[in-house]
Amino acid sequence: MRGPLCWVWVVSCTLGLTACGSRGPAVGDDDAAIDGDGGGDGSGDAAVMPFASCVGLPMTCGIGAADSCCDSPEVVGGTYYRSYDVAGAGSMSSPATVSSFHLDKYEVTVGRFRKFVEAGTGTQATPPPPGAGAHAHIGGSGWNPSWSARLVADKAALVAALKCNTTFQTWTDAPGANEVRPMNCLTWYEAAAFCAWDGGYLPTEAEWNYAATGGDRQSAYPWSTLTLDGSHASYLEGTDCRGDGMAGCGLTDLVTVGSKPAGDGRWGQSELAGNVAEWTLDSITLYTNPCSDCAHLTDAGDRVVRGGSFGQTAFNLRTGNRSSGAPMDRSHSVGVRCARVP
Repeated sequence: MRGPLCWVWVVSCTLGLTACGSRGPAVGDDDAAIDGDGGGDGSGDAAVMPFASCVGLPMTCGIGAADSCCDSPEVVGGTYYRSYDVAGAGSMSSPATVSSFHLDKYEVTVGRFRKFVEAGTGTQATPPPPGAGAHAHIGGSGWNPSWSARLVADKAALVAALKCNTTFQTWTDAPGANEVRPMNCLTWYEAAAFCAWDGGYLPTEAEWNYAATGGDRQSAYPWSTLTLDGSHASYLEGTDCRGDGMAGCGLTDLVTVGSKPAGDGRWGQSELAGNVAEWTLDSITLYTNPCSDCAHLTDAGDRVVRGGSFGQTAFNLRTGNRSSGAPMDRSHSVGVRCARVP
């Protein structure tokens, strides 16, 4: 039997968020049949593009290891209530309107992040250019040159820093069994730099929460019911992580991305609950209104983390739950997925 999980810094909180960008009326959200690409109209419109992180990578993600790890379905925009679900969490006091966008189906894998590391990017030696990774509707949301000093010095330093936990780190110096597991142990700055390099951006908290709760469905979990077991997500129940089905907690509870399709969200994204929690663009603060394609961009304090992890209980996986972490911190429980323009 494996030992219990050693817990980390991600702390649940009840704060709220946001400052606003500008945007016109959002695309309406209907309940058209959701097809396999997540676009909702049966037209095969998932954004499967040659993102830098997937150039030359085999189709190894999802069920049967047959999907591109860079599949990025469209999330159809609309209006919803932040940190609220129909099962009773939160309140309807903080509405938000989100325009349509693409959100990567899978958490960034070790294999994809390896491409980033091999390119020598995401360090002080080769930082993102100013403004890279900006949100199309939010001014000033791209890479701030002052952030470059918060990156590690060079590729060798990055490789060393990614080994933040000898038991649960997913990075390996050479490709191996972890290539389709979610990347962890990366700072907020490295997450932002990766998404910018990969042609995307860090999703805002409002976007991330909208995708997870199914927009106006306001679901408690991304799969739209209050049922939660090991077929839906990798999470902690008692002293056992429910990822790989074995007692205790181990590295294999960081499951290969897309391996629990019963837990997919309304627009097809996998692991919006459990596995690793995910960095978002925003600094954490109380919610403010109105919110239309909004984000809180103050470069101070903690950054919002969403989704819960393999080492957290069911409460932390609820779509209304918010956590945060210092942007320089590294945790084996936190990774990232990227958003993209429609």
